[in-house]
Amino acid sequence: MIHDNVFILTTALMAIILAAFLFVIFNSGKPAADYAPAQAKALRFRARLFWVLLAAGAVISVTTTLELPYAATRGNISDDAIQIDVKGYQWFWELSQTEVRTGDTVVFRVTTNDVNHGLGVYDPELRLIGQTQAMPGYVNSLELRLDRPGDYRLMCLEYCGLAHHAMISRFTVMP
Repeated sequence: MIHDNVFILTTALMAIILAAFLFVIFNSGKPAADYAPAQAKALRFRARLFWVLLAAGAVISVTTTLELPYAATRGNISDDAIQIDVKGYQWFWELSQTEVRTGDTVVFRVTTNDVNHGLGVYDPELRLIGQTQAMPGYVNSLELRLDRPGDYRLMCLEYCGLAHHAMISRFTVMP
């Protein structure tokens, strides 16, 4: 999985930085015979290291963000998707429909009339599969294909007041 690769890469880079620190610590007590050649060599090394790290950072950023589930922001919302209107209130969600079939593509159209809420859609194992912001005066869309039957939950992801923790609604994906 991509998260494992990122973890391994991050650990390797941290080990390289630790090795550099240890090198400096162990060699800092030695007297320098002629500082100018060593300084020029270090500056060349730093310049190369900067460009290598910049290129690695760009590659890592692009490859890890391609897997994020932002299909709705790419403008490819399906015409045959089921639309469910979701309205957030302090402290509950109101859904226009609470059942869909397995394999349906659902577009949650999310808004609120009171305060900002963060809509999180969780699968039956309580894994977050999608999220969007609910804001007064705006309608945000979140498209998800629901391939697994079971009870899904909508939870608020942004603190919205005293009963925020109880802001949970359910909908069912039928087989």
